[in-house]
Amino acid sequence: MDTVRTPDDRFTDLPGYPFEPHYAEIPDGDSGTLRVHYLDEGRSNGSVVLLVHGEPSWSYLYRDMIPPLVSAGHRVIAPDLVGFGRSDKPTEMTDYSYARHVVWASSLIFDHLDLQDITFFGQDWGGLIGLRLVADQPDRYERVAIGNTGLPTGEGGSEAFMAWQKFSQESPVFPIGQLVNGACTSDLSDEVIAAYDAPFPDDSYKAGARIFPSLVPTNSDDPEASANKAAWKVLEQFERPFLVAFSDLDPVTKGGETPFLARVPGAQGQPHTTIEGAGHFLQEDQGPLLAALLVDFMAS
Repeated sequence: MDTVRTPDDRFTDLPGYPFEPHYAEIPDGDSGTLRVHYLDEGRSNGSVVLLVHGEPSWSYLYRDMIPPLVSAGHRVIAPDLVGFGRSDKPTEMTDYSYARHVVWASSLIFDHLDLQDITFFGQDWGGLIGLRLVADQPDRYERVAIGNTGLPTGEGGSEAFMAWQKFSQESPVFPIGQLVNGACTSDLSDEVIAAYDAPFPDDSYKAGARIFPSLVPTNSDDPEASANKAAWKVLEQFERPFLVAFSDLDPVTKGGETPFLARVPGAQGQPHTTIEGAGHFLQEDQGPLLAALLVDFMAS
C-alpha cells in the first residue's frame, strides 16, 4: 500500500488549533502499517470524550469544542481518520473501504488507546464509523451522541447526498476547504478555509476524500449494508443514554434522526436538541453550543 504523509509545516500556526499531535502505528490491512494522528487534551484521568470527524474534514473541525470540554474536566480524544488530517494517506482510492475504516479506527481507539467509559460524538462519517465501533464493543461506552449522520443499510440516499456523491467522483477539482465552507451557514475566513486544505498539498493526498462518498451503502448489494444491519440490531438493545443533536439546515442528513429516536432504547427520555442556524458542519457553525450540550449531557 503506497501512502503519502503531509509535511508537518503545513500544520504550523493554524488559527484556533494549538493542540499537540499524538501518533500511533496501526496495521494497514496489507502487511504494512499506517501512522495515525489524534489529539489527546485535558486530564489523563478525566472522563473520556471521543470526537470523530467526517468527510472531508479532519480534527480541526473540533477546535472550538475541545477547550470547553477540557475546562469541564474531561479528557478529549479527536482522531484524524486515515486519509485525513495528519494521518497517513493511502494514494489509491481502491485502498479505502468502509470495512477498512472501521478496522483502522478500532485499532486506534480500542487496541492502541484502550479507551473505556467513552462518551462518543460522531458526525457525518464519524457516525457511520463510530456507531459500528459502538456496536462492536458497546460495553466500552457510557453514552453516545450523534449529529448529522446515520447508519445506512442500502435503502438509497437523499437527493442532496446523491448529488454530492456524483460530484465527488466526477468533478475535476476537489477543493476541500471550499467544500467545507459551502456546507456551513457561517462564512469561513480565508485562513480557516486554508486550514481545512492544509492536509492536502495536492491531488495525490485526496484519494480518501474523493472515495469516501462512494463508500456509503446506498443499495442492498453493498457489502457493508448487512454489516450495518447487524450493528442496528446491537443499537436496538443499547440502553445507555443516546442523544440526537442534528442541525436544522443540513439537506444531506435531514430527517436522519428519526430511526435513532424510534429504535434505540437509550434515546428515550433524553434531551434531544435541534441545533438551529447550523448547516452540515454544525461543529463549525455552533461548536461552543454543541460542546455545552455534551457537557450537560455528561453531567446529567
